[in-house]
Amino acid sequence: MAYVVGLITSDGCLYNDGRHISITSKDGDLLNTVKEILGLKVKIGYKTSGFSDKKYLHLQFGDVKLYKWLQQIGLTPKKSRTIGDLKIPDKYFFDFLRGLFDGDGCFYSYWDKSWKSSFMFYVNFCSASKKFLKWLRKMLFKNAQVRGFIKPGNKVFILEFAKREGLRIIKGMYRKSNAPCLARKKDKIICAFKEGEIKIPTFFIAKIK
Repeated sequence: MAYVVGLITSDGCLYNDGRHISITSKDGDLLNTVKEILGLKVKIGYKTSGFSDKKYLHLQFGDVKLYKWLQQIGLTPKKSRTIGDLKIPDKYFFDFLRGLFDGDGCFYSYWDKSWKSSFMFYVNFCSASKKFLKWLRKMLFKNAQVRGFIKPGNKVFILEFAKREGLRIIKGMYRKSNAPCLARKKDKIICAFKEGEIKIPTFFIAKIK
């Protein structure tokens, strides 16, 4: 459930009617995972982006009890620029973070030509709310002892963690081998680690749910 909350925080929306919740994504596997976790029978549809004619996969469902609970932990309608601190227990934080990463997170890597045989990789989280990223940074320091830094991006802010700190975050997010996640992003990390000759943690090898 913490994973789903992370997805709703990143790619989800609470409608103003006090009942309906939706998640929009380009990954059908991700939305099917949400359906499985929540036991939903609704069909996945399509939604046109407000900035282009491109259509994205869209999951919408009604649940008054869940809606009210999400409000209690800090989510609101039209949250993208106003979201702040959330009430996420420490023991579920990395499951929440994995959902957030699968929605608005990014992993990238490259060989740094400035240093011989230097392989670099970064873990990023994006949000239009700097207040939210400040809370997330505080929580990551508390739970993983990493600091990172917040920088301005294109219409959003980016919380970025370099190699050593990024590895701590990755180990926290994927510490459970069968935890629900977006296979595409997990596979990208595995491929990067192989390229950079970084020892792959054993929990990565297990089958992805």
